[in-house]
Amino acid sequence: MTTLLARLTAALLAASVASAATAQQLRPPVEPPARTAEPAGRAGEAAPLLNALGNTAAWRAYKARFVSDQGRVVDTANGRISHSEGQGYGMLLAVAAGDRDTFQRIWDWTRANLAVRDDALLAWRWEPDKRPGVADMNNATDGDILVAWALIEAAEAWSDEGYRLAARRIAVDVGRRTVLFKTEGPPLLLPGMAGFSAEDRADGPVVNLSYWIFPALARLPAVAPEFNWARLSAAGLDLVLRARFGEAALPVEWTSLRGEPKPAAGFPAVFSYNAVRVPLYLAMAGVTERRYYAPFVKAWSEVEAAGLPIVDAASNDVAGRMQEPGYLAVAALTACAAGTASPPFALPDPGSQQNYYPATLQLLALATVNMRYASCLGR
Repeated sequence: MTTLLARLTAALLAASVASAATAQQLRPPVEPPARTAEPAGRAGEAAPLLNALGNTAAWRAYKARFVSDQGRVVDTANGRISHSEGQGYGMLLAVAAGDRDTFQRIWDWTRANLAVRDDALLAWRWEPDKRPGVADMNNATDGDILVAWALIEAAEAWSDEGYRLAARRIAVDVGRRTVLFKTEGPPLLLPGMAGFSAEDRADGPVVNLSYWIFPALARLPAVAPEFNWARLSAAGLDLVLRARFGEAALPVEWTSLRGEPKPAAGFPAVFSYNAVRVPLYLAMAGVTERRYYAPFVKAWSEVEAAGLPIVDAASNDVAGRMQEPGYLAVAALTACAAGTASPPFALPDPGSQQNYYPATLQLLALATVNMRYASCLGR
């Protein structure tokens, strides 16, 4: 792991501390320190996103590759489709880059092409080779939350009441339509309005733990205080500890909550591309307790050149690898947040040629380090 990360990650540290004379390499892991790295804010406390990216070249490269002139964020590994998740990520990164023009362009495209439902939620998928581009009117709740969060950040960054009102409309419908706020037991976040509830599936409700975007849930009370977002966040944190499967004790992509948590029927029981975001969102929210990160740190203690492992919870085998550098950035950030990395460390070079999703995770990791974990950069 040490040699690989040192080789892949030096360039991003240089970019994130461009004013420094030289970049420093990631040091080898040593015995974990006695306490977790302290973030700038406590868990659940919002950290300012505006200008957090701190890497103009990385943002320019990201825009050139993934954001069209019209404001469509292109998923280059998935038939060049666009989706509410990608639009939300693009809007968040635009705020982190201080780029209001691009933010507005992405939001305009999102409103024109995905805000086509009878409520304020967004259709989840748009396909460039079909007319109409939206064939499935179901929403993706993580996409809705990402867009609402980005609008909240933009409203505060640029003093725009229109952004705040748009964020409220989406957040209210997320609370009304996709969250099961129960009188007894913890609330649940449905991945979409259709297809995941106890009425829709024999093993329902089914959830996706990576849809609990913890830093966003800390911001939604700013526009929709009538919903208990803190309780929803607490339910997600509880699931991070309870929904652990196989010898690696990792979450799977889709989890049935009928009874005790278990892998949902009809989905591969693997820790993979969705669940890799769980420790990212924990770190973004400033969660500092090491127990939340423990299985991820263990799984990524020795990263091979082939990439982060995709783990089959049933067989405990490595079923594949997440190969692009952006995934390594999540692993490096996780080690930082858990206090198991020796500062100063670096993240992979954001200028590397990779697809939309890992590139997005990479820039989110960079913004998070700048916002909350500057000590891991040796500052």
